[in-house]
Amino acid sequence: MGHNLGHRVFTLSIPFMEFYEMSDVANHPDAGPIAQRRLDTSHAQKLAIYMLKGLVSAAKLRRISQGKDVPEAFDAILHEMGSQPYFSLQPIVCSIRGVAPGGSDIGGKRLVADGETAAFKIFLAQKHVLWVIDGQHRREAANAVVLFLKHVRSVGKYPAKTPVLFPRKGAEVLEEEALVWEEVYSTMRTFASITVEVHLGLSVDQERQLFHDLNQLGKRVDRSLALEFDSSNPVTHFIKDEIVASGLVQVTDKEPRNWSDDKGTLALKDLVSVNAIAFLNKGNVAGATPALVEPRQEIVLRMWEVITDVDHFGEERAKEKTVLAQPVVLKAIAKLIYDFKFNRRRPDNGDEQFDKLLEGLPDVDFSHANPVWRFYELSERERISEGIAELIHYLPNDDGANRDPGSYQDGLMRFGAKHNDIFPLIGDMIRWQIGLDSRKN
Repeated sequence: MGHNLGHRVFTLSIPFMEFYEMSDVANHPDAGPIAQRRLDTSHAQKLAIYMLKGLVSAAKLRRISQGKDVPEAFDAILHEMGSQPYFSLQPIVCSIRGVAPGGSDIGGKRLVADGETAAFKIFLAQKHVLWVIDGQHRREAANAVVLFLKHVRSVGKYPAKTPVLFPRKGAEVLEEEALVWEEVYSTMRTFASITVEVHLGLSVDQERQLFHDLNQLGKRVDRSLALEFDSSNPVTHFIKDEIVASGLVQVTDKEPRNWSDDKGTLALKDLVSVNAIAFLNKGNVAGATPALVEPRQEIVLRMWEVITDVDHFGEERAKEKTVLAQPVVLKAIAKLIYDFKFNRRRPDNGDEQFDKLLEGLPDVDFSHANPVWRFYELSERERISEGIAELIHYLPNDDGANRDPGSYQDGLMRFGAKHNDIFPLIGDMIRWQIGLDSRKN
């Protein structure tokens, strides 16, 4: 029991498996939409995967605390799902309704040890539901984990339907893995717990205010800082271990506003975005698993080795010397890598195109003066004069979409901020300069 800013609250530690049944989502039947946002099933699935990994880690820790050997299958499953050095869930905030403010009408007694208050024993009835104010996605995720483990234990196969919590969906559970999941199930029932902060007798307005304060007053962590601290994602592992640690690319927390201050570094968030495209064809690394990423690392590493050998890349004031120092150009190259090597619809000659791309990149004119980057700014006569008129056969047809890659001023080609619209066009321009097949083909 405590007093959060003067208001009495209970802090409970509830067995993981029991929390879902003891709680519900805090929406008031008479007040319309209240202290809750719409459930995002995708977010809940990501949390469920995190919780499942945490429970595997907890089961491993329990065996260690009991002096038992830890079978290799524990580490194998954690590696397959994406391990990390530590797991923890922030407390879920709930409210018990229908009681006096502060819970003065809830029965309980003080527990004393050595003459001091050790804890309070509180008597809750069936009617005292824990209404979730902050944590509905964690609650939904916890239920998904329970259903996953029950399915694995009873059917002997990994669930194939959403939400998919394990990479080998629909596959048979191996004998050594079955032991792990039995341990995880037992750990979920007895050892692992969820911490809950319970507010007492709040009105509708108070619940709404609490929901607002918990979700709006926190400061969002800078993306580069979050990525720097994250050790759970295999793509960020690859970046730190293979690209940064080897000295291929120097990273920075913040990009300089003035290109004249450029030290040849890349913002970590941009480095992650480029690799997300190369590995996953996505704008972020969410959902990446070692099983997907590790077989592709050698290919992506080759891409970076070639890029870093291109003239002026990584040098001081690189952005003034080469357009390759702009993240959107790197994204264009990463997309070509993905399409030639990993795309399910990759061309039959994808390997040949990939080799030709890496061989040709050092010879591409990545200077700001290259008229290819200004193709859409030039008239037809100017395109013919510059010898780039044939590029039109590589670029998309004019369908009204954004065809404004950027602007050329004072001898510098600055690509725009709408990267998702721009990098496919830059990719087409690179294809044409190297002599790769056109996307249109």
